Amino acid sequence: MKKIAPFILFLLVSCITFSQTDSSRLCHLRISLLTCTPGTELYSTFGHSALRVTDSAANTDIIFNYGTFDFTDPGFYIKFVRGKLLYFVSVDEHQNFLDQYAYEKRGITEQVLNLSCQQKEKLLAALNENAKEENKFYIYDFVYDNCTTRLRDMVFDSAGKMETKNIRPTTKITFRNLIHEYLNRTHQHWSKLGIDILLGAPLDKKLTNSEAMFLPDYLLKAFDSTVTNGKPLVESKSVILNSTLPKPVKPLLTPFVAFSILLLLVVTLSFLPMAEKFLLFFDFLLFFFSGLLGVLLLFMWFGTDHLTTKNNLNLLWAFPFNMIAAFFIAKKRKWVSRYFFGYGILLVLLLILWWPGPQQMNNSLLPVVALLLWRSVIYCRRLY
Repeated sequence: MKKIAPFILFLLVSCITFSQTDSSRLCHLRISLLTCTPGTELYSTFGHSALRVTDSAANTDIIFNYGTFDFTDPGFYIKFVRGKLLYFVSVDEHQNFLDQYAYEKRGITEQVLNLSCQQKEKLLAALNENAKEENKFYIYDFVYDNCTTRLRDMVFDSAGKMETKNIRPTTKITFRNLIHEYLNRTHQHWSKLGIDILLGAPLDKKLTNSEAMFLPDYLLKAFDSTVTNGKPLVESKSVILNSTLPKPVKPLLTPFVAFSILLLLVVTLSFLPMAEKFLLFFDFLLFFFSGLLGVLLLFMWFGTDHLTTKNNLNLLWAFPFNMIAAFFIAKKRKWVSRYFFGYGILLVLLLILWWPGPQQMNNSLLPVVALLLWRSVIYCRRLY
């Protein structure tokens, strides 16, 4: 009996020790972050994030995807422009998700989360609650509330106390800087121009470490750099699908080159009397469409729910009243000359504040502003 007692004691201690080991090893749940590489369409330029939940007890392998929207939604485009389009969380089989990205030739990196069984169950319960029909919809915001920030918040809420190292390239980095990083990498200069025109000064806010996680790649970096309860948040990391997309091709004509050629051509024609009628027609188009663009920017500022389209300094050159003035450029009236004199001063001030101003302007617009200034000088000279 004396020989058996130590053995029984050993078994008891072993059982207690085993029960106190990390419960995540005993849990039938496996949760991981999937980070998808960019695609060829503009909406997929910044990649995508989703959560994968594998349940070995129920033999399920599903994806929770917060980046779903319905193209058949009545008024889809109007809602999209006004910032009222509803996105929703969808649940799909992992294999279907994998097949879709394989078809698009995009890659996927998986980070298995090092959570306890209790934390995994809490996270899964939150995901299931979000996926209910009455809860699954949300108003999408490109930088503050998107398919990636939603995952950031849910995982961090479930993980408890944590520390994340700085993932920003510099502490002075802005939303626009990070967006440019992707667009420059893929040589999408025209898309970059459009984004820089439509999105205003809020995009130039200096980012916090948490805000930088609005992009999938930066959420991936954040998870790699996070420690929760003294252990790394990421248990393992692997590439489960390689991207087979060809490298982006540099465009032959960038916006800066195209607008510079146009500027040189118009300045040259300005000295040729025979081009006067052509330039009159050109000026009508130039000022009319710059004014029309200004009206659009005003609408995006005051008529939509988009936070990043407000306080847009592009209105200093895309001046809404140009749309009206365009109809009077052929008439030699003093108020027309005075209008272009005032508009010219506005353009000069814009050029002075181009780099130190509160909003980062797209340098491809410099030839456009110079062209507007040059043609304004032509019309304000009628005063003398």
